[in-house]
Amino acid sequence: MNTLIKSATIVDSKSDFHNEKVDILIERGRISKISKRITNQNNYREIRLDNLHVSRGWFDSSVSFGEPGFEERETISNGLKTAARSGFTAVALNSNTHPVVDSNPDITFIQSKSAGHATNLYPIGALTRAGNGVDLAELFDMQSAGAVAFYDYKQPIENPNLLKIALQYASNFNGLVLSFPQENKISGLGVVNEHINSTKLGLKGNPALAEELQVARDLFLLEYTEGKLHIPTISTAKSVQLIREAKSKKMDVTCSVAIHNLVLTDDELADFNTNFKVLPPLRTNEDLEALIEGLKDGTIDMVTSDHNPIDIEGKKVEFEYAKYGTIGLESAFGALQTVFTTKKAIALLTKGKERFGIELNPINEGERAELTLFNPDVNYNFTSSDILSKSNNSIFLGHRLKGKVYGIVANNKISLSNE
Repeated sequence: MNTLIKSATIVDSKSDFHNEKVDILIERGRISKISKRITNQNNYREIRLDNLHVSRGWFDSSVSFGEPGFEERETISNGLKTAARSGFTAVALNSNTHPVVDSNPDITFIQSKSAGHATNLYPIGALTRAGNGVDLAELFDMQSAGAVAFYDYKQPIENPNLLKIALQYASNFNGLVLSFPQENKISGLGVVNEHINSTKLGLKGNPALAEELQVARDLFLLEYTEGKLHIPTISTAKSVQLIREAKSKKMDVTCSVAIHNLVLTDDELADFNTNFKVLPPLRTNEDLEALIEGLKDGTIDMVTSDHNPIDIEGKKVEFEYAKYGTIGLESAFGALQTVFTTKKAIALLTKGKERFGIELNPINEGERAELTLFNPDVNYNFTSSDILSKSNNSIFLGHRLKGKVYGIVANNKISLSNE
């Protein structure tokens, strides 16, 4: 793939051309030249777009597609197309499937289904067999096949000894263990944040304590085992504080936050719209502000769309019975820019790769071309026409967002939203 990108402003602090408007020549998938003006001597394809900005390719550490088993929600092929046109050159795919991905052949299958796409797919294997929380899955075999981490998606590890053993075992091959932060005996049948709004609406509450107890427990286990832990999608102020303290002790822990938990609170629940039923639940403004501060000071390592397509049968029911989850790839950039500057938003979207063992590619001559193309200055209302996924369960429908994605150049391919 050979192409010439014209008049693009580079947003990449690791690039020699950061904040400069330049032309970028890509030949055979690599950046061969960056200059103020490059003549298209070989008649390569040219990319010229309004207010074009280019950054290193974005990464999402928590994406679900459904295949195998839930293809009615999303397929791997369309999911990767959606990711590409939402600006993501790499995604870590959860084992949120039926059956769950818990063996070497399963990882190989997932990778084979992703071949030929612009976006790279990195499988996350289940931590336990069948995701049942009882016995460890074949962790080393899955990592040998290409798994980048191990996680029972949205399923807490209730047995602390099992997590202890997982952390100890995975440390032998530098494996990354993920543990969902919820104590089920505390959360009970709660479906929304336990606070004033849950009482007003008559909905069962899931208290912040349920998350914080689990985070505290997992950090004690991490300190004991000296393992390698990632805590996905934290949502409370106390969780941020606990992880901040753990990092001050030099413990090997990272964490993420879902973008919707940075933008929305449980005030959105007033009309019982099931698109707002997510796990962890939308919390209070106090929690939201603490999460933002955690990103600013580095306590929280990365953001995620926590993209989880759910078909209409799973959402168009009473709130109590609806499935948890929202799609988020398409709205990730636009929502993030309602909270942070473009520079900070891009920094957050490009973080996390190193933790998952994924190659970093700054925008410099000689580097592999892994680029996201976008216009940061477009304000718009997010509607169903902006959805590329098979499922339409977006938490941001009707919300005002800022920033449009053009697509990506990666994997020796071009994927643009207007094609």
